[in-house]
Amino acid sequence: MKIAVMGAGAVGCYYGAMLARAGHEVVLIGRPALVQAVQTNGLILEMGGESHEIAVEASGDPAAMAGAGMVLFCVKSSDTEEAGRQIAPYLSDDTLLLSLQNGVSNPERLQAVTGHAVIPTVVYVASAMAGPGVVRHEGRGDLAIGGPGSDAAAEILNGAGVETLVSPDIVAAQWVKLILNCAYNALSAVADMPYGPLVVQDGIPELLEDNVAECRAVAEAAGVMLPGGLLDNIRGIAKAMPGQYSSTAQDLRRGRMTEIDFLNGEIVRKGCELGVPTPINKTLTALVKLAESKLMKG
Repeated sequence: MKIAVMGAGAVGCYYGAMLARAGHEVVLIGRPALVQAVQTNGLILEMGGESHEIAVEASGDPAAMAGAGMVLFCVKSSDTEEAGRQIAPYLSDDTLLLSLQNGVSNPERLQAVTGHAVIPTVVYVASAMAGPGVVRHEGRGDLAIGGPGSDAAAEILNGAGVETLVSPDIVAAQWVKLILNCAYNALSAVADMPYGPLVVQDGIPELLEDNVAECRAVAEAAGVMLPGGLLDNIRGIAKAMPGQYSSTAQDLRRGRMTEIDFLNGEIVRKGCELGVPTPINKTLTALVKLAESKLMKG
């Protein structure tokens, strides 16, 4: 099957590499540096202490995805509408369109601009770009998906060695991931620290607990039923991925704007709509935006 990755960064390159290894025809739509590197050297996947050269196509033109039976949509949340309009002409009626994005609103926003059914996808992977065209896998790699078309998508992904669960409540799964991101992303970015060292700093365990409670209150006000053991699961992330910097931290390190408006900022917006106070998430959002303002001035 031809499979396209729209917005091929660390997440898209990892899953694109896994699908290509399984024999699928994969095309990465990404930035010029990635495209040039992949066209010259192939996509390099660093995983399990080994380096693998993966044969994929790469292009900066969304038209290269024409004929794809599956599209992994991995662009930053702020680019959803623009990128969605770019790919819309190349989606056929039976194309499986998966949103592998942070936050909880992207599938709805993407469907609105494409007029195409979107499969919400919750991503559980630690990966990073170690250089142009070089993706490093650092942990996990499983997915949760839901909605129409999910069974067909899961069959393809599982067949490529990507453990994929069809969730009976994908909205709750999205919110769990959002709360996880709200707990770690901004703090990792502001402190410029990976999860392991971060959580042993004075006051951070208590701040994580209070933040999760604040996010849970917003979710419950929105009618989302969250699973038990959420706080323990979030605490466990630092043990499972001690060396991982959040995507927000990685963005700031590269001099890029972050997705904070669709992470902690999402909690703030929902809290305002529902009358739930969100002082912790307001503060974390403001701190990341201060860091972003330095990028703009620089």
